[in-house]
Amino acid sequence: MVHSWSGPAQPSSGRLPHAFTTPGSSSFVEFLAGHAPELLPGNRPLPAGEVHAPHGTTIVALTFDGGVVVAGDRRATMGSMIASRHIEKVFPADEFSAVGIAGTAGLAIELVRLFQLELEHYEKIEGSLLSLDGKANRLATMIRGNLGLAMQGLAVVPLFGGYDLDRRVGRLFSYDVTGGRYEEHDHHAVGSGSVFARGSLKKRWRAGMDAADAVRVAVEALVDAADDDSATGGPDHVRQIWPVVATVTAAGYLRVADDELAAAVAGVERARRGATDEEDVR
Repeated sequence: MVHSWSGPAQPSSGRLPHAFTTPGSSSFVEFLAGHAPELLPGNRPLPAGEVHAPHGTTIVALTFDGGVVVAGDRRATMGSMIASRHIEKVFPADEFSAVGIAGTAGLAIELVRLFQLELEHYEKIEGSLLSLDGKANRLATMIRGNLGLAMQGLAVVPLFGGYDLDRRVGRLFSYDVTGGRYEEHDHHAVGSGSVFARGSLKKRWRAGMDAADAVRVAVEALVDAADDDSATGGPDHVRQIWPVVATVTAAGYLRVADDELAAAVAGVERARRGATDEEDVR
């Protein structure tokens, strides 16, 4: 017996549905809300009972002379268990911005993909890049749309940074679960290890740093967080797992290579061994 496909009916002309050719907003999220709202993450129904999902943990970000660094560890947890040792939590939002995710990992990654599409859609419709403030505002609106799930324990808390082409500086933005947007100055951290990472950033950040110095400070902040927070994964020499670290400058988004991160980790460890040796001598 031959079974025919019983999906949604397709236009007999072979053309796109009318919704795709009707002039409208430059926001892809608004397009989905109007024509397929069930596809938005915040509109998905949840099963009854408690939902257990992997959570991403620590993200750090800081400015340097000419841009920003956004970095994240590689661990995802589910309760007291390690759900993943090599999850990626830092992504390019577009050519001149990056977003790091903390919170419910699956929803956060889906939100990032939708945000990437939102920025790409705007650029194609308007023929120009959205300003950095505009990008930060669009992300706030998307987080606000996830409020219902956040109130049920499935929160997404990103950290957004980018190079402002108008001001010619790097800028950072943090958010709360209601979509509140806050511009941060110099550095910031979110996630379970953020309290330890922030302490490290306060001591190590300084004005006028170059990209290499900023990468080292970000790596050291993640190492400090991993020392005291069990949900944050430190560098893994055996498995060759390093943090995900990216810089955003006037040249665009650039992911830092693993060999550079290994060298930065080695430098942090050498400095700490030296300090310990000095204390033992005294």
